[in-house]
Amino acid sequence: MDYGGPVSFRLAAKHPGRVEALIVQNGNAYEEGLREFWEPMKAYWQHPSSENIDKIRSLFTLEQTKWQYTNGVRNIEAISPDNWKIDQSLLDRPGNDEIQLALFYSYRTNPPLYPQWQEYFRKYQPPTLIVWGKNDYVFPADGAYPYQRDLKNAEFHLLDTGHFALEEDGDTIADYIRRFLTTHVADKTMHKNLATA
Repeated sequence: MDYGGPVSFRLAAKHPGRVEALIVQNGNAYEEGLREFWEPMKAYWQHPSSENIDKIRSLFTLEQTKWQYTNGVRNIEAISPDNWKIDQSLLDRPGNDEIQLALFYSYRTNPPLYPQWQEYFRKYQPPTLIVWGKNDYVFPADGAYPYQRDLKNAEFHLLDTGHFALEEDGDTIADYIRRFLTTHVADKTMHKNLATA
């Protein structure tokens, strides 16, 4: 999911024999998934000027943090304000804005690896569950569909929610994960534990 997607894909492509399955929730591996939200980021990657940095800094405000949790959801009242309040308290720590800027700048190293990850998908065909908030503006559903091009047997679910799909559809996603792992992953001990979780 989000930043975690590229971390996982780097590991999977490097050690394909260690991967039993993939579960992808709004985690991008395709150019199609980098749309309008990413335009200021792409400008920053090309020219980390003060002007481009200032456009990125606006993402660290309470208003923007709340927006990430609420944009595209069906029922804003179902999303706990604790989410953005806790996140914002951490974002507001002294010096954290520079850390966030460094993370955004580092993200530029992911798109050049997309072809390598896609080749991993095509070659190894890991069992894959895709659960995606289709109203996500950060990683839109345009980035979800291409997985089906490369992963011939992917289980694919678009949910009527936003970026943090678990906040609104956690129970639904948990059910998908349980069924998927029971079908595709051999470790019966884990299945027993999942059934009781």
